[in-house]
Amino acid sequence: MPYLKRNAPCPEPLDCRILTAALDLFVENGYHNVSVHEVQKRAQVSIGSIYNHFGGKEGIAHALYEHLLNELDELIDGVVTTVASPSAQCREIIRQLFEHTETHRNIIAFLFHAKHTEFLREETLICDARPFVRIRSIVADAMEKGEFKKTDPWVATSAMFGGAIRMIQLRLDGLLDKPLPEYFEAVIEAAWSGVAENSDHQLETNSGVAAQRATG
Repeated sequence: MPYLKRNAPCPEPLDCRILTAALDLFVENGYHNVSVHEVQKRAQVSIGSIYNHFGGKEGIAHALYEHLLNELDELIDGVVTTVASPSAQCREIIRQLFEHTETHRNIIAFLFHAKHTEFLREETLICDARPFVRIRSIVADAMEKGEFKKTDPWVATSAMFGGAIRMIQLRLDGLLDKPLPEYFEAVIEAAWSGVAENSDHQLETNSGVAAQRATG
């Protein structure tokens, strides 16, 4: 099973093997260019087991999408419970997404790079999926607490996360030679200039996160 924050069980259950194989194939070749037989061969399972568990390729894609949204939800949960201020939470979410782009490329690619509505027509746009609604809520909380200047939540969220998401896409496309963590401070500085209420708060937030990471 493709996980962000934990290791897959060993031996991996049959349904987990199917989702792992499907993730790799969907990212490598595109959803429409992958057949159930290719998933079956990569996962080393029977065709019958795929249909029994998921009902076909679209069922696999839906289950994978829901699983990976849950993984992103858990990442956000971990940040919210360990980082105090909402502005620092935004910073930490971006830091972890940059790190996971390097270590869990296909998960991040499926979440941030795939055009899900082309093959999951009943799903909402990714920007309206649960984790991204939560991110907008964190940004709104930062505005409410005076950490970010008050503006439209969509504008503030785009200012804080838009550049980071674009950098993730550029890295996935192979257009950035350096690992994303090497761009992190520059990306945060650019984002902060668009949302932070004042520069003093920016320095306090950065120091606070650094202290939390050092003592955690």
